[in-house]
Amino acid sequence: MDALITIFFIIVLFFSVIIHEIAHGSVAFYLGDPTAKYAGRLTLNPLSHIDPIGSVILPLFLFLTTAGNGPIFGWAKPVPVNPYNFKDQKWGEVKVSLAGPAANILIAVIFGLLIRFFRVPEPLFTFFSIISIYNFALGIFNLVPIPPLDGYHILFRFLPADTSNFKNLMMRYSLVVLLAFILLGGISLVFSGAEGLYLLVSGAGALIP
Repeated sequence: MDALITIFFIIVLFFSVIIHEIAHGSVAFYLGDPTAKYAGRLTLNPLSHIDPIGSVILPLFLFLTTAGNGPIFGWAKPVPVNPYNFKDQKWGEVKVSLAGPAANILIAVIFGLLIRFFRVPEPLFTFFSIISIYNFALGIFNLVPIPPLDGYHILFRFLPADTSNFKNLMMRYSLVVLLAFILLGGISLVFSGAEGLYLLVSGAGALIP
């Protein structure tokens, strides 16, 4: 059963990050930018979304270093977006950035509410819990204001123009800062928040170690 749950962790993670990226691309398309559609990224086909670091190296590293006890985490290849095509030039980027985390949080809430209001038998209860917690975690993680995460794009939309030097510095060292956040315990904090939200929505105990 443990091996089955670990495999399900990975499947849930992969398809949750794919849905996250499709949400970005779909909102961009709605706002007038067909870039993601023309790039073939509005699809559930996993091969269209694999990111070497986020989809392969990091999940494998976390799997090996935790002996499969998790949490296993990662991301998909970001969808291409051209903000100059947006009908809403003022808030278009913010709407697109929010779409991914919003999609994950919506999924998490739906599965959490299924647990709260219906008698969900095992192993369905375990699987629903995993889906809810992982999607809460993805929503929270992507709102962290570190490039290239969505929180960075949202934050800098509201900061004054004279912060451009800091913005450029963050972009230059984005991968280093992001990996430092992950390796220094950021993922544990993210999952703690996700488990809290899961408990609040579902009324059940958290299952992620």
